[in-house]
Amino acid sequence: MVTTKRYHLAQRPAGVPDDETFALREVELDDPAGGEVLVKLRYLSVDPYMRGRMDAGESYAEPWEVGDPLRGAAVGEVVDETGTDFESGDTVVGNMTWAEYHLADASELQRIETGALPVSTALGVVGMPGRTAYFGTREVLEPRAGDTVVVSAAAGAVGSVVGQLAKLQGAKVIGFAGSDEKCEVVEAEFGFDACINYESTDDYVAALADAAPEGVDGYFDNVGGPITDAVFSHLNVDARVAVCGQIALYNAEEQPTGPRKLAKLIETRARVEGLLVGDYAPRFEQATADLAEWVAAGEIQYRETVTEGLENAPDAFLGLFEGENVGKQVVKVSD
Repeated sequence: MVTTKRYHLAQRPAGVPDDETFALREVELDDPAGGEVLVKLRYLSVDPYMRGRMDAGESYAEPWEVGDPLRGAAVGEVVDETGTDFESGDTVVGNMTWAEYHLADASELQRIETGALPVSTALGVVGMPGRTAYFGTREVLEPRAGDTVVVSAAAGAVGSVVGQLAKLQGAKVIGFAGSDEKCEVVEAEFGFDACINYESTDDYVAALADAAPEGVDGYFDNVGGPITDAVFSHLNVDARVAVCGQIALYNAEEQPTGPRKLAKLIETRARVEGLLVGDYAPRFEQATADLAEWVAAGEIQYRETVTEGLENAPDAFLGLFEGENVGKQVVKVSD
């Protein structure tokens, strides 16, 4: 039997979550029964979609009940198992609790080898965010040489990879990010042609007119809100829009009604398509292999923001909504 610290949903947040949303508890885990694996977590992922799981309403991800352990993608080391194909010392990835140790059914885990890359990249550039960018770019945006592609949250785990994949296809890429420092990373490291600091820019429509005078052929939407309104004003005929996230709205207690932009879709015959990476699960292996190859070759760059200590996981999560991270936000639980 193992004793572990574990985070639970203490109460549903009204608007922005705060410290009262999270409860760190000490719990005991049984020894693995048949087909179970005990994992010591090394890194856990915090992601914007988790905010929707804190509400009782319908979402594409099943909501947590008050009192439930918080869960998400995590990487860890097998320390015990019973009747499985895993061995002690194996590195595994799966959907685990925010905890020091997690007891899982073996079917919920995958053995991983990241080679020269840190194991944390299995939660980022070669994990779910990277695969989201891979399929969203290749299957929805379909960038072509000479296209202009706009990416919101361009300094984030998904957006940074989207822009680089579009560049590999010969597109011009414009990003939105929340500081001059982030825009410098977006341009200098991730290779975007331009980046707009949405915090210091009053007129997004005018800023886009300067950065993309030829209009927008593809838009990867991670945020929604006024940035998306502005991009819609610049869509070209036959533009493609991939709706991946709406982080600007996740903490809204009432959904705001913005300017009516659908008429622009009639004019441009643009295609707007929602994106859930889980729909592409049968092809994850190929996506991961391709991404790892491009990273190894230096064709895709990545960043990670690492928060030390399980006790700081709520702060890392809340920081996502303040734009504190560059690249993938992970929490280091143990060495």
